[in-house]
Amino acid sequence: RRNLQLTIESISDAFLTLDHEFRFTYINSQAERLLGHGKGEMLGRPVQDVCELGLESPFIMQFRRAAAERQPVALEAFYQRTELWLDMRAYPSPAGLTVYFQDVTARRRKDEQLRLLETCVAHLNDIVLITEAEPIEEPGPRIVYVNDAFVRRTGYSREETLGRSPRFLRGSKTPPEAMGRIRAALKELRPAREEVINCTKTGEDYWLELEIVPVADATGKVTHWVSIERDITERKLAEEKLRASEASMATAQRIAHFGSWELDLNHDNGGANPLRWSDEMFRIAGLEPGAVEMTRELFFSLVHPEDRESVRRASAEAVRQSSPYSIIHRLVRPAGQERIVHETGEVFLDELSDQPSKMVGTAHDITEQRLAEKTLREQATLLDKAQDAILVRDLDHRILYWNRSAERLYGWTAAEASGRPVMEFLYRDPAKFHAAMEACLAKGEWVGVLQKLGKGGRALTVEARWTLVRDDLGLPKSILAIDTDITERSKLEQQFLRAQRMESIGTLAGGIAHDLNNVLAPIMMSIDVLRLEEQNPRRLGILATIEASARRGADMVQQVLSFAEGVRGQQLRVQVGRLIGEIAKIADDTFQKNIQVRSDVPADLWVVQGDPTQLHQVLLNLCINARDVMPDGGVLTLTASNMLLDEQYAGMNIEARPGPHVVIQVEDTGCGIPPEVMERIFEPFFTTKGPGKGTGLGLSTTLAIVKSHAGFVRVYSEVGLGTKFRVYLPAQTTPDSGNEAPAQAELPRGHGELVLVVDDEASVRQITRQTLEAFGYRVLLASDGAGATALYAVHKDEVAVVLTDMMMPIMDGPSTIQVIMRMNPQARIIAASGLNANGMVARATSAGVRHFLPKPYTAEAMLQALRLVLQS
Repeated sequence: RRNLQLTIESISDAFLTLDHEFRFTYINSQAERLLGHGKGEMLGRPVQDVCELGLESPFIMQFRRAAAERQPVALEAFYQRTELWLDMRAYPSPAGLTVYFQDVTARRRKDEQLRLLETCVAHLNDIVLITEAEPIEEPGPRIVYVNDAFVRRTGYSREETLGRSPRFLRGSKTPPEAMGRIRAALKELRPAREEVINCTKTGEDYWLELEIVPVADATGKVTHWVSIERDITERKLAEEKLRASEASMATAQRIAHFGSWELDLNHDNGGANPLRWSDEMFRIAGLEPGAVEMTRELFFSLVHPEDRESVRRASAEAVRQSSPYSIIHRLVRPAGQERIVHETGEVFLDELSDQPSKMVGTAHDITEQRLAEKTLREQATLLDKAQDAILVRDLDHRILYWNRSAERLYGWTAAEASGRPVMEFLYRDPAKFHAAMEACLAKGEWVGVLQKLGKGGRALTVEARWTLVRDDLGLPKSILAIDTDITERSKLEQQFLRAQRMESIGTLAGGIAHDLNNVLAPIMMSIDVLRLEEQNPRRLGILATIEASARRGADMVQQVLSFAEGVRGQQLRVQVGRLIGEIAKIADDTFQKNIQVRSDVPADLWVVQGDPTQLHQVLLNLCINARDVMPDGGVLTLTASNMLLDEQYAGMNIEARPGPHVVIQVEDTGCGIPPEVMERIFEPFFTTKGPGKGTGLGLSTTLAIVKSHAGFVRVYSEVGLGTKFRVYLPAQTTPDSGNEAPAQAELPRGHGELVLVVDDEASVRQITRQTLEAFGYRVLLASDGAGATALYAVHKDEVAVVLTDMMMPIMDGPSTIQVIMRMNPQARIIAASGLNANGMVARATSAGVRHFLPKPYTAEAMLQALRLVLQS
């Protein structure tokens, strides 16, 4: 027993026994140390009390489990009192429990550190790969560890990777010399650092900055290699792009003869500041690229002696002022050739000292350009006598050459135009200019019409011919432009187009007038027939109203014909007050309700001689214009007054004539007319209204009508306040006896005469027949010229008068008249027409017709014409 106790005391594990109540019955010295209590404190006492263990403590729970199941138990847990990790094993015995403890704190801490290290490595962005140290040669060492970064970048899982040689990752593009250096380092057991290309699982190559470090054991023997790999693919691609960009820049500089340089201002060794030149700078100077170590002083030795001082001053001033500079000077090559260069430079300041640290600049060889410009100027001198304007501009659109004809056409001298951008003073339409420029650059030439400006803002229309001029390398360098002044020709073309348009409108108007005449003719003739059989005053009043409306419609048709054919309107005594009253009522009824219409006409207003329909149109045009400039409402005022113009007034107004005038004023409270628009308001087709809202004929027609009445127009306007139109018409001061309606005259009757009526409109034929028969005539009807000639051939001895329309299908009026006159040269013929289309009236007159009846005609007019013809 003594020997057993000595043995238990000498073991490294803690040993103790517990009874069934978990009271200490024995404890060795190692247990005292691990549990932190002496034997006297523990023996006979419950373990939970001595060790301050709660009922839920892992130790107590395992003790209970061993006692209950009569099975050994094991536990590794942290003991709070001594702050140690204990590996505990408990074995059931007849007396209770036999317990062994072992201190595993050092191992647990080492494991924790390893887990922490492994976590850090696993989450690195860099790839970490660990291999065994052997073998160096084929097949190579085996991989024993890879981190998460490896899996993400390569696409290989750990299962696919562990146990294999890293060489399966090597891409075919890895430089062989780099791999040779790596193998040499591994053989010599020293670290290696190289850039290699690996290949992912999907076959994608990627660049790595690889660092391999040997790891030795306690004896110093290398057991493993740790490889830290940084992905540098983006950096390599950027470097490749940079090299390609630098190569492209060098090529571009060589093609454009455009060199670049950089001067170090921090190392001034007596003028020998380091000067870095691009390859093209050397070529411009006639040197092999990199042939000499360039300095600022060496550069000055290449500058032409006459230009050297000015170049020194320009660069020195740029450094002193920390400002850019630009200068054109000559370089003398070693072989003696002179080159003209345009040098620019810019100073950069040190971020810390705020002092000039370097200067960066360019040098453009413009020798060929200057020679070409000189040649071009010499050749252009010969063109000064040309009638066309000839100018040359560079690709920045600045004038290089301007001949005498350009001076005459545009008004600027060559000195004023030279060097100026053309967009600054020549062009009014930038979009058209840029479109032409694109076409010229694309095709080498362009021809078209441009709107330009002369000195003082004169509008010019030119026919331009542009040619792209290229240098010896075929690169664009300038534009040769030849401009022909076609301003007057364009105006004539526009007038011709307007005349054509007016002719087309006139033709259309004539056709409409013809159809309207045929519509109105039956109405006007029916009124007289109906009045014969009507005695009721009320119905007679209705007939009078219908007759007045029809006559107004006929007057409008005549106005259309006046517009279409330029026929002068009828001249009657006109009460302007009545016209103003009618227009005021029309405006009040039809204009928007936010426009107030006012009128003021004196009772003693003089009368004027003129066409009431045309004057009606004048007032209507002015009122409509007033309405259009008051979209948000306002006041429209129509007034009239008597005015006697004297010699003095007539002397101040070239259009006025001395004498009595009626002044009609149309005033609005609209937006007013700007001064720049005022000059053009009476131009035909000029309008400030949007597309589809105005023809530009209203005021021009108004002015034409007023002038045809020997009157004139004055306009007064202020922007924002409104406009006044004053129409001056010559007046008659004698009383107007024509205001009363004439008494109804007795209509002439026939005595059984036979009348041949020829008209293509059935309604006109029918009402004409009814009217003639009501007034004692017999009637034959024909719908066209062919039918009329056939009837006349049968009844020529009976037919007293032929009443024929001038515009009919199949055979028109003039042709019908000619056939009838051949049958009977003494035939009495009345030609009815609403217009003189295609010279029909002239043709009828030449055939012998002397009597004409304008359509639409009333029964009275027709009966009077018949009586006149029958009595002749």
